Amino acid sequence: MSIKTAKRIRLTLSYLILSGAIAVVIYPILWVVGSSFNPGNSLSSSTIIPENATLDHYKKLFAETEYLTWYWNTLKICFITMVLSVIFIGLTAYAFSRYKFIGRKNGLLLFLILQMIPQFVAILAIYILTYQIGLLDTHLALILVYVGGLIPMNTYLAKNYYDTIPKELDESARIDGAGHFRIFWQIILPLSKPILAVIALFSFISPFADFILASILISSDEKQTLAVGLFNMISNKFGNNFTLFAAGSVLVAIPIGLLFLSLQRYFISGLTAGGTKG
Repeated sequence: MSIKTAKRIRLTLSYLILSGAIAVVIYPILWVVGSSFNPGNSLSSSTIIPENATLDHYKKLFAETEYLTWYWNTLKICFITMVLSVIFIGLTAYAFSRYKFIGRKNGLLLFLILQMIPQFVAILAIYILTYQIGLLDTHLALILVYVGGLIPMNTYLAKNYYDTIPKELDESARIDGAGHFRIFWQIILPLSKPILAVIALFSFISPFADFILASILISSDEKQTLAVGLFNMISNKFGNNFTLFAAGSVLVAIPIGLLFLSLQRYFISGLTAGGTKG
């Protein structure tokens, strides 16, 4: 077999694998979008390409449900969680990467172990703690739990990224009289935008995808998140409305997609490549 033929076979196999992966991802999305435009309430009568497409489900979503309230609650929780997570993770990872202190190694090991424990394992402890401190049925409780759960894994990732930034930059700035916070703010932070963008995206998506914690810590209808509100649409066996649920699910992707597009340039940028030049 010639080299040219072997190259074509590898290229063909690569395209086939990528096409299969794309189909696996796209097919369910097309079904959800198609179902949201199908008339009726049942998924069994829905088609991926609606024959009689309608916007009634989207109109009903805003007119007859508390969808806007759920949406606002979720956006508020996601945004605050994202901001606090980026701040705490950025500072914590910088401390682990640049400072030498007692317990540093054990702290990193603890973060690594915490990544292996699912958050829902501690649901009972979280519920009792929020009850004792008077934060049960509040958005603040959810935000604190989300931020605390995001710190271990993302701190480890950010710390490894900070380690790739040359320490000579810190030393040069320190010679010029810069303090620790100024070094972090003016040198480390601009060079670490790619990893912080990834952390921001993960921190924003996590509350959107969470159902268990939100359903346990929040009991008031006016404080419900999207995940809980949408689940209630299909949890009642006498009032299942899957097409309305599909319409609500489609709109969930809008803020996540916008955030991804706004941060996309940081995902592929290699800002540390020229850190020691000049």
